Amino acid sequence: MFNGSHNQEIKKNKINNSYKISIIVSQWNNDITELLYDGAISKLLEYGIKNNNIQRYDVPGSMELVFASEYLLNQKKDIHAIICLGCVIKGKTDHDKYISSSVSKGLMSVSLKYKKPVIFGVLTTNNKKQGFERSGGRYGNKGEEAALTVIKMLDFINKIN
Repeated sequence: MFNGSHNQEIKKNKINNSYKISIIVSQWNNDITELLYDGAISKLLEYGIKNNNIQRYDVPGSMELVFASEYLLNQKKDIHAIICLGCVIKGKTDHDKYISSSVSKGLMSVSLKYKKPVIFGVLTTNNKKQGFERSGGRYGNKGEEAALTVIKMLDFINKIN
């Protein structure tokens, strides 16, 4: 039984390596999203997910992550989880707030509709420097964190079932 511990430990190579995970990557700010993808894929492989069970899909921007995740889960019934990676950078208007809010709510809605983890791995930064700091820089790699979140959620589901 899942113990509800905040510091849930998962042993590497002990997770079900037959899980099928899709990673959807926004191409907007792709110099940052590629680093997020590299972090996510390396963490999934580190935990024993088979390379051929990880499928990458590219979309133009972060807003398209919602449609792509919905479409994938509707079309491909064998997907266990999705990681959505993007980077929304503040500009001179408030567009970033609308995009970030819409994407986070949209991905949550898709996750609840399909009862599968759809992980929000979208950086929301004030500038590119902050994006790089969170995609392998001094604040780590949020792509790795998104992959670890997927692994923990799949472990959670496995323990409940």
